[in-house]
Amino acid sequence: MKRWNGWGSDRVDFPIKVTARNYLSREIGEAVPGPSARFEDVLASVPPSRLSSHPLISRDPCLRLRHARGQSLPDWISLRFGTVDLFPDGVARPASEEDVKGLISFARETGAILIPYGGGTSVVGQINPPASDRPAITVDMGRMFKMTQLDERSHLATFGAGVTGPHLEAQLRAHGFTLGHFPQSFEYSTLGGWIATRSSGQQALYYGRIEDLFAGGRIITPEGVLELPPFPASAAGPDLRQVVLGSEGRLGIITQATVRITPLAEKERFHAIFFPDWNHGVEAIKQMAQNSLPLSMIRLSDATETKTTIILAGREKLTKAFDRLLQARGLGYEKCLLLIGLTETNALARKALSLALDVARSYNGVHVGRILGNEWRKSRFHTPYLRNTLWDLGYAVDTLETAFIWKSLPAAQEAILQSLRKGLEPWGENVLAFSHISNVYKSGANLYFTYIFRVAKSAEETLSHWKVLKDAASRMILAHGGTISHQHGVGTDHLFYLKQEKGKLGIASLKSIFQTLDPTGIMNPGKLIDGRKEKNGMAR
Repeated sequence: MKRWNGWGSDRVDFPIKVTARNYLSREIGEAVPGPSARFEDVLASVPPSRLSSHPLISRDPCLRLRHARGQSLPDWISLRFGTVDLFPDGVARPASEEDVKGLISFARETGAILIPYGGGTSVVGQINPPASDRPAITVDMGRMFKMTQLDERSHLATFGAGVTGPHLEAQLRAHGFTLGHFPQSFEYSTLGGWIATRSSGQQALYYGRIEDLFAGGRIITPEGVLELPPFPASAAGPDLRQVVLGSEGRLGIITQATVRITPLAEKERFHAIFFPDWNHGVEAIKQMAQNSLPLSMIRLSDATETKTTIILAGREKLTKAFDRLLQARGLGYEKCLLLIGLTETNALARKALSLALDVARSYNGVHVGRILGNEWRKSRFHTPYLRNTLWDLGYAVDTLETAFIWKSLPAAQEAILQSLRKGLEPWGENVLAFSHISNVYKSGANLYFTYIFRVAKSAEETLSHWKVLKDAASRMILAHGGTISHQHGVGTDHLFYLKQEKGKLGIASLKSIFQTLDPTGIMNPGKLIDGRKEKNGMAR
């Protein structure tokens, strides 16, 4: 069963060794186990539903609790400390577009709001019920998961928007195809969620981001059905798909999506290369991106992430063997790990590897084969389970991500890391922060940050520490000209900062579109725009 207060299946764990625990203690400080409220106790706090009876809506308290929060750190804090204070009044699980239309009609008649729900993997508050006098209905799309059309000639497939990553890939692989969209949340996230948040996968360099894969679909809005035909190209005015992408449920409910698919590759391989330091690695991957090398993935970890990842994986013998090899080649404490993916026919894969290694060698890179790449591939969707382990040890983990042009990236990366590492100094707390690049473009790349700090004694203090860190890093992102979100969307956590990125006219334009398709404001209000007023520097 899926955990109600953590990541993933309750049958899966990510144990770490004593050496890893000692490392965290040295870097952050000794911790005491984080709290874990009992399900029964939190369930007892679920208030009576404000909804009248409806055949498609369950008012069961257990179901409402399980749909009350996503996977952001504030969500974890409220669930683990047992301080959840807002719940949906009901959960609907439509099986057809007619069901969806019926739910929209019910919401309009009763004054309720609707919150589209995919896999519950949101990390920025997109699926949380707002504080409102209006009852909230979470619309779980999990029953709409089937592939309804496969056009092998055109390489197009149409799915119900509630299909999860594994189920989508299983349906395609039976016919020799793949979508190739592999975010870290792949195990539970859904096609509709990917579209609604402009998701990016780990191998987007080859397959494309979701905006490249999303060819068309249907969105049921309060004002009617928005039909998006899967044209290969069109100059018939602005592309309405771009309005739907990243809309976070504010326009309506995505019921089906047509996506561009790719025949399965003959083979996929992942190789590891070490560089003497971050700057050498960045210059190498910039050249790889701008030379359009036929790779499917370029993932560069900074020195701290390289060290931390290897320690938490518990591969001491392997680590020592690589250290001896790399020291002999002049690579020491500041070494950074690059993983490259090859997804093609064998001949093209060999050519891509040769070209990539030529670039790497010109920046003192050392190729160490496929062992680390194979290890990463095996655990690529398992890593989020580490959050459960670390919380149980007393450490909170959060991530944030952005993107910069190459010119701004080095200074921005250092400034953001420093804002995180020094953010809790007034409280005498240490923060372990590190970063990686996992999506590259000709003009720039993303930066993905992970930061770990000790869980405080209370939910309020832990949340306060998170706000300080999130705010400091977000302001540094904007100060250096980065986007407030590269792949996680806006939700509620980024509301305050979106204003600077979009500008006054941009925000007004979004409001106008939402007003046109949802004039009574029943679709996921308070997300993306129209957040709460600023409080302590953040719109939360």
